Amino acid sequence: MKFPWFHIKKLDLFIIKTFTSNLLGTFLICLFIFIMQLLWRWVDDFVEKGLDFTVLSQFFALGSITLVSQALPLAILLAALMTFGNFGEKLELLAMKAAGIPLFRIMLPLIIYCTILGGVSFYFQNVVSPYAQMKLMTVMYSIKQTSPESEIPEGMFYDKLEGYNIYVEHKDMETGTLHNVVIYDMSAGFDKANILVSDSAKIVSTADEKHMILTMYSGEQFSNLTDQQINKKNRPYRRESFGIKEVLIEVDGGFEMKDGSFLKGNAASKNINELKVAIDSLTIANDSIGLQNWTGALRSTYKGRVDFDPIDSTYMAKNNRFHINVDSIYSVAAKHSKLVWKKAMFNKIKQMKVDYEVKHKIMRSLDKDLNKHKISWWEKFTLSVGCLIFFFIGAPLGAIVRKGGLGYPVLISVATFILYYIFNTSGSKMAREGEWHIWYGVWLSTIILAPLGAFFTYQANKDSGIFNGDSIAAFFRMLFAIPEKRHIAIKEVIIETPDYNKDIKVLDELHIQAREYKKVNRLKKLPSIKNVFFNEKDVTLDVYNERLESLIEEMGNSRNRKVIIHLNEFPILSPHATISPFKRRWMNIASIIIFPVGIFIYLRAVKFRIRLAKDLVRIESNCKKLINIIKQEKLIQ
Repeated sequence: MKFPWFHIKKLDLFIIKTFTSNLLGTFLICLFIFIMQLLWRWVDDFVEKGLDFTVLSQFFALGSITLVSQALPLAILLAALMTFGNFGEKLELLAMKAAGIPLFRIMLPLIIYCTILGGVSFYFQNVVSPYAQMKLMTVMYSIKQTSPESEIPEGMFYDKLEGYNIYVEHKDMETGTLHNVVIYDMSAGFDKANILVSDSAKIVSTADEKHMILTMYSGEQFSNLTDQQINKKNRPYRRESFGIKEVLIEVDGGFEMKDGSFLKGNAASKNINELKVAIDSLTIANDSIGLQNWTGALRSTYKGRVDFDPIDSTYMAKNNRFHINVDSIYSVAAKHSKLVWKKAMFNKIKQMKVDYEVKHKIMRSLDKDLNKHKISWWEKFTLSVGCLIFFFIGAPLGAIVRKGGLGYPVLISVATFILYYIFNTSGSKMAREGEWHIWYGVWLSTIILAPLGAFFTYQANKDSGIFNGDSIAAFFRMLFAIPEKRHIAIKEVIIETPDYNKDIKVLDELHIQAREYKKVNRLKKLPSIKNVFFNEKDVTLDVYNERLESLIEEMGNSRNRKVIIHLNEFPILSPHATISPFKRRWMNIASIIIFPVGIFIYLRAVKFRIRLAKDLVRIESNCKKLINIIKQEKLIQ
């Protein structure tokens, strides 16, 4: 007894097995690319740190875990393209469809498979990735604290060495010389600070890497002789010039894992429950601080109002007993008093402005932190849904293009992922800055790519050739009025020969009709907008084109080489290209309203009219030539 579903089950296993093998390879490739990107971001912190293999292996292992959720959607896209591209290239997809299996049924086991992968991605983002992210940030913080002297930058003060603040104007990377060096030495306390200035200096680490010897050349040292006290105006100091001076600075030369507990506030190191709690806490805290700032601002503005209530913004004085006419007092005051009042008010306004700017920056920073937590909460879902979205883009595209391997699929995958990355990055940035709603910014890439996946699935299900080379070439020829050439060859087997007596009459009629059509329609003049956008199809030209193609098809059975050569010289007409770009009236109206689109369609119609005029001239000439050839070759019986 045979079961009709038995072969379908085997087919499902075959599809899953093929997809899984491709997925493993593409996932490792994508993960490697993302790890290299992560490495390039932090490579400056690794230089000259003397890190051992254990630390580097921790970095790569933790980094790989945190990047699984980002690499998986791209790997699914590439694997789906390769799987269905190979099926199409090897005609396996054609065999499946010939057996009566629709494309969606072929994709069904992989849809379920990718849904499970989306769940795995969600688990990694919610459970594994936050823990790994916390550990990775701790490792990176510990690496940055190792041998901090190697990170001394150019053109700015460096304060990572405890008790010292170092400024270097220029670093010579070949000789290791530092030029124009300024050192604020506060290792003995702020009251006993030393300032050292030199033209150049060199840094050498001791053998135990516990100290750094800074040798300074041609400089001066300024030292306080007494404790710095605020109430003293004059403070004596000692000035010393030197040719060579060595400064011994204690550093932490070896790697030591630091306490990263202070990094727990980062949004990336929290799961969904922790993010939800943090969002609620940050919202309450931000609202409280914002209300306090707003209340303080209103109270300072309406300080003279006795009955001011910042909650309902009422500030009416009780019984009007405390009403003071400030303008009257100012008008009768002395000139000196007016200047004092103006200066005091100016200073107060200036102080208020600075205070408001500081509070604004603080509130903006708090809001950005809150938005980061909200974005991180939503991303737990968007990256999981992205696995399914990328599959619905990759699988139909592979079925349409029918190209396997890593060439064409990689090109499409990279282009699609760049599009996804641009929208995702832009949306997240706008959401983080508070310009857009959080959900809209985070889901923007999904909102754009989901319809794209649905469109590709629909086109692939009806065996569309939208990515076929001939279809693309035909589209651009029609779009930009590029003429197409005929390709008629002499047939080896001819069943029915042309009736040349009849064909001569048809050629003569086509010659006359082409001349009359050109004269009546004045094709070389600019058409009106009404004729381009609102006229129905040209029936006369339609009938004319049908007669011409029918004649060429019949005479294509000729054995005479000259006849075939002149048939290839007949142009291919586009009867509907000069009028009504769309079949529906509202679409024509919309194309006029959308200004650039309407201009392009109008110019395209003008170009097609000019091309039609030239084609009709060629048809007239070819009709005459073909009639003469038929007569000269004595093809008429």
